[in-house]
Amino acid sequence: MKIGVLTGGGDCPGLNAVIRAVVRKGERHYGDEIIGFLYGWKGLIEDASRPLDVTQMRGTLPRGGTVIGTSRTNPYRVEGGVEAVRATIERHGLDALIAIGGEDTLGVANKLHDDGVAVVGVPKTIDNDLSATEFTFGFHTAVQIATDAIDRLHTTAESHDRVMVCEVMGRHAGWIATYAGIAGGASVVLVPEHPFDIEEVCAHIKRRHESGRFATIIVVAEGATPTEGSHVTQDAEVDAFGHVKLGGIGQVLADEIERRTGYETRVTILGHIQRGGTPTAYDRVLSTRFGIAAIDAVHDGAFGSMVALRADRIVRVPLAEAVGELKTVDPELFEVAQVFFG
Repeated sequence: MKIGVLTGGGDCPGLNAVIRAVVRKGERHYGDEIIGFLYGWKGLIEDASRPLDVTQMRGTLPRGGTVIGTSRTNPYRVEGGVEAVRATIERHGLDALIAIGGEDTLGVANKLHDDGVAVVGVPKTIDNDLSATEFTFGFHTAVQIATDAIDRLHTTAESHDRVMVCEVMGRHAGWIATYAGIAGGASVVLVPEHPFDIEEVCAHIKRRHESGRFATIIVVAEGATPTEGSHVTQDAEVDAFGHVKLGGIGQVLADEIERRTGYETRVTILGHIQRGGTPTAYDRVLSTRFGIAAIDAVHDGAFGSMVALRADRIVRVPLAEAVGELKTVDPELFEVAQVFFG
């Protein structure tokens, strides 16, 4: 078979491991020809691609990012975009597409499947907020990076008796903040699922300092909002899928804490550091399993499906189920974090 592969949305550790697995089993086991389309759906709109083979993919397992590039291009928002995608598929004589991405990328894949395109999805979102799968690759790497940062913030906070605010990714779901907050021993974790009361946060901090404790560490997801407030955005621009660019809640929170409590407060915004670098062992294994399962799904004709992790098994679920609803933080898990608040 002749199979196209693309990576869409934000980059994250593990993308190359997925591509490597698809190419390895596709070429060596099935005798497939694999073509990588550059910069997500943009590559199919503009017919920009490169051949992929086992030799080219050697050494990419521990490499972050994606060797075929990515973007947030939405063919349904580009004039003639869907027609261009179809023309590219026909021009290359593709038998199937493997789309690696999150809600937006796989949402496009689902629409194309409904329009008759043979496509299989692989779940990728560093926020871990994609439905139908227990974990997405890149998430554990981001959590480890955030946890390492929190560990370092503890020591400098203790040295100066400061409050430290660490802003992590998490537009609509606070999985990274919750996991890293628990693992890093944070004093407070703020997530989009639970709007926070700034007065309560400051009261926590005062109680800690008055009881002789110090080094207050607050982990906040970028999408967290104060009660009766709104998202803090970098600017008014939106991407091709209508998402505003979040960021800055950490600084706003730090300024308010220092103003209301008088305690010196500093902020660290991890930003793209969470996306970069080499994937953890867990994410390398999960990515590899997803890639193998995706190429198998193509050869089984399981189009319109997404590979997913459930009870440590790789299964197939409908793309429509995967993109139908965001997966938010389990209340029971957040209660674990709350035990250590204050």
